[in-house]
Amino acid sequence: MIYEKDLDESIARYQGEVNPSIETCRKLAACLIVKRELFGNSEQLDERAENAYSYATGPVDTAETIHFDSGTDFSQVIDGRDPAEVWPIIDEMMEAVNTLMPRLYDSVMRKLR
Repeated sequence: MIYEKDLDESIARYQGEVNPSIETCRKLAACLIVKRELFGNSEQLDERAENAYSYATGPVDTAETIHFDSGTDFSQVIDGRDPAEVWPIIDEMMEAVNTLMPRLYDSVMRKLR
């Protein structure tokens, strides 16, 4: 049986590493996902989600569908999709990029600003 206390201890240990490896980041992500799925959104997870970015996102584009085709696999997948479906996935990916590759994340954020 998995207990929330054990997950919290593992999460704290992985978050406390000074130079986390990719394997540590994967373990941290797995613990966070298991905790969310088994125990729902606790106050701590909600607080961390609220403070995940330094700037609040603006309103989601009200366009009916995305029209973007640069010839990449990514653009082909999102072309014609509802932005409300795509943005949460991109947001989740950016959170992972921030954890695993903070310099890349900072670079992307600079370009978007």
